[in-house]
Amino acid sequence: MTNVLIISFVFPPMPEVGGIRLYGLAKYLPEHGWKPIILTPTLPGEPDPRFRVIQTPYEDVIALWKKRMRLNPKESLNEQFCLSKKKNQPSIIDRLVYLPSEIITYPDPQKGWYKHAIKAGDQLLQEVKIDAILSSSKPEICHLIARNLAEKYQIPWVADLRDLWTQNPYLNHCALRRFAEKRLELRTLGKASALVTVSKPLADDLSRLHTHNPVYVITNGFDPEVARFDPPELTDKFTITYTGSLYDGKRDPSTLFKALKNLIKDGTIDPDRVEVRFFGSQDPWLFDEIRDANLDGIVKVFGFIPREQALQRQRESHLLLLLLWNNPKEKGVYTGKVFEYLAARRPIIAVGGPEESVVKDLLNETQAGQYTSSLEDLEVALSRYYSEYVRTGAVPRTEESAIFKYSQLEMAKKFAAVLDKVVAEAPQHHTSVTAHRDSAQEFTQ
Repeated sequence: MTNVLIISFVFPPMPEVGGIRLYGLAKYLPEHGWKPIILTPTLPGEPDPRFRVIQTPYEDVIALWKKRMRLNPKESLNEQFCLSKKKNQPSIIDRLVYLPSEIITYPDPQKGWYKHAIKAGDQLLQEVKIDAILSSSKPEICHLIARNLAEKYQIPWVADLRDLWTQNPYLNHCALRRFAEKRLELRTLGKASALVTVSKPLADDLSRLHTHNPVYVITNGFDPEVARFDPPELTDKFTITYTGSLYDGKRDPSTLFKALKNLIKDGTIDPDRVEVRFFGSQDPWLFDEIRDANLDGIVKVFGFIPREQALQRQRESHLLLLLLWNNPKEKGVYTGKVFEYLAARRPIIAVGGPEESVVKDLLNETQAGQYTSSLEDLEVALSRYYSEYVRTGAVPRTEESAIFKYSQLEMAKKFAAVLDKVVAEAPQHHTSVTAHRDSAQEFTQ
């Protein structure tokens, strides 16, 4: 069994979606000859005892900065300076207040983990033979830590980018920081043995920037053990369920509400036989949209619930709602939610995405649901599913064989193949410390 050091800022029991990818790797890599050791900041609870998890301290640089400025470290700058919350229309004062943050959080807000992770990594690598390093972002500080250790101990290193770094379309940094961070990305990832990301469009973007690195596509996945459950009894009503956070104006359910309102008005759907459930954030704008669509008796909003309960609510539903953003930049983005929904094996109704999308391709390939990019498409899909419910009392579940390609077992198999390849191609490495120039020095000074 060969050892791989996985450097990740998130790992269960942390609730972040990114941790699910790393948990799946830790769980299934041993089936392909790799024993994982996870390096991560202190977790909010005990990790799975099956894994060796090295936890280190972590310094919140934003909180430290706020204390030095005599600000409340627990309140946002918006609250303390009464700034505008309209992200698309920041004022001059907004920009001036956030300018120091651009410097303090370079290259990312989690840089306070760097020195602690390096110390723990040094200690581990001097005690245990590590055959490869795998870092996963976000945050990008994981790659800076990995580069330091990989160079120092001459170990092959694979950088996994769940989201792109400077090519991420949602970054909103000033021009100077964008310039500096792009140079840092090129110098950092340029030393990696291989790059991995979650979809072909993102891999194409990476390849155009990092022309000398091999780039591999390895999608996220669902846990096959979670998908092998006895089918629960479905709800009596035609139930559409969403679990997780919402994003006003980007990934919000307004199109679904319009479609339901229209289908109820023309008699296609009986309002007494349909229910929409949201388990997650209880945003004021959501209640406003429900009220505006006259769906108060149909749409119910609950707060966040434990993961196991959320999975059960998904499995008992007729349809699972997947909210996307109709933006061409989203075409290469798989939401973590889609793989969780695959495990529930209930039909997925995707709403609001761009015309071309990897999610659309996935749903078409697996026949696990319907992708809609317009109000008309959504109304047709809902009518078809509702008619099936009226006719048979249920909407058929997805076959496990159709979705197995997207299991974490397959994901781990692909990662193992990449790790095998970089180790086979690497010069014989050793564990003595060699002199090197640490690219991260520029932000730790």
